[in-house]
Amino acid sequence: MINVKVKANKAENSTNLLRRFSKRVQSAGVLSKAKSNRFRKRESSEYIKKKNKLRAIEKRGRIEKMLKMGQVIKSKKKRR
Repeated sequence: MINVKVKANKAENSTNLLRRFSKRVQSAGVLSKAKSNRFRKRESSEYIKKKNKLRAIEKRGRIEKMLKMGQVIKSKKKRR
């Protein structure tokens, strides 16, 4: 985490201090990093990936078997 510090000068009012602080925060990229972490999607584990792939292969096999038996009619892919 990046810490941004600003010390007030003797003759500086609070508005200028706040403006200077916000410029430092923006230049350090603190807000952009915080926003990117907020909406970051967690990487799925190897186990979950493997489980999903095996489920997809099994489902594809079931559909192919049903197509051969004539229980399911193969539909054309719809274009958007």
